[in-house]
Amino acid sequence: MSSAILVGEVCGEINRAKKTILPLPQKARGRKDHIRMIRSTIKATNPRQQDDDDNDRNDGRRRETHSGFRSLTWSKVYLAFAVGYLMHSMIDKITNLDSELSSTPQIRTASKNKRITNYVPSSCENYIMEHAVELGYDTFTNAINPSGCTIWKDVTATNTEIYNQLQSYSINLDKYNTAVRNFEPIPDLMIGIREGNYDVCSSTKLHERGLNGMFPSRQLSLTKSGYVEPLTPPMRSHKFCFNASIPNLMSLDYLVHDYEAMCRNLKPTSKRVLFDLGATLNLGKANGLPIMMQLMEEYEKFGFVFDHIYAFEVTKIDAQHIYENLLPAKYFASYHWINVGVNAEEGNRMNPINSILDKFDEDDFIVFKLDIDTASIEVPLAYQLFEGGKDGIFHRLIDQFYFEHHVHVAELRPFWGLQKNGRVHWNGTIKDTLDLFHGMRSKGIPAHFWP
Repeated sequence: MSSAILVGEVCGEINRAKKTILPLPQKARGRKDHIRMIRSTIKATNPRQQDDDDNDRNDGRRRETHSGFRSLTWSKVYLAFAVGYLMHSMIDKITNLDSELSSTPQIRTASKNKRITNYVPSSCENYIMEHAVELGYDTFTNAINPSGCTIWKDVTATNTEIYNQLQSYSINLDKYNTAVRNFEPIPDLMIGIREGNYDVCSSTKLHERGLNGMFPSRQLSLTKSGYVEPLTPPMRSHKFCFNASIPNLMSLDYLVHDYEAMCRNLKPTSKRVLFDLGATLNLGKANGLPIMMQLMEEYEKFGFVFDHIYAFEVTKIDAQHIYENLLPAKYFASYHWINVGVNAEEGNRMNPINSILDKFDEDDFIVFKLDIDTASIEVPLAYQLFEGGKDGIFHRLIDQFYFEHHVHVAELRPFWGLQKNGRVHWNGTIKDTLDLFHGMRSKGIPAHFWP
């Protein structure tokens, strides 16, 4: 039973008691007064005592003391004092229970599928954000870049508690990824949602207790779209820290999605929309498929079938090659191949944020991925979303955001290399990217690092 329900029942009993227990005697000031009050109440329920009272009606003081109790039964007397004691002794437990339940999507979505509004980071993410400077994430030199892997390898980089939390989370994450891979695909969720049937959302569960059951370490962070992975360096799979292979570099196994919570946020009129800025379908392969295709396949497995996919790519690729060789036929009806570069200038028609994104509704389900490997364009676009647009509309529109923010981090520098013009891909510090992504989540955009 939630604390809200418990308090409601207790308050109901108090109100019912108030209707029967008329104005009580003056508040007892001590234990003796308290006992005297109870004794007077007991006398009020004794028929003989009531007869005595009838014979002594001229005694105004006794009439004032006892008249409010004559209609009481023994159970009501007990209830009046028991409720007071219960409220006093349980108030701390109720407060703690509310705090715990407020971070549980299963409880949150039970009330008309109302979205959460406040971001609740995990304890390990909180620690990283609060100690980013101590961890060296705010500095870099041209020759030396701070490590993003130390917190996963060295217990002294943080402390024993945080280190153990990260290790426990890693174990939970492995089990989560196994469950995702073994999950049997389900039908399009909108078939049920359009009929008002939100029971279909339960079919996305990986555990009977939801993601809480998958992650007993309790190191997931909570957004408006449900639980997500905590923000941690090296801004991709931590397994890359122990084996710097291409599969680990490009792996999506560090991402966590709460499909049940996302399902309960859908409306019968929702459109499901994917923006893919940097849509190189023949690059970035890991585990056999381009990583963007892997993400699309996972969403589809859990019943999220995109109605529109806007794919922007500046590299010229023949459309016939795209549709004949790279794109699965099942996406033909929804895939919009736009073989031009994007523009970061606000109001420019080639800025998808202005020309396409803001044409959708807050009830739509929108996924936005940004990875065009040009910092002068992608960083301003990311900050436009961060700033929110008119009345913060972008914060309410986007349900999932993926961005590869190129910053100075030792483990990734060898893989990012130089742009064609000889300039570096990266700009900024690990703290900069943590601040951006944590800030986006706090404003309502569930942001993820992209490999």
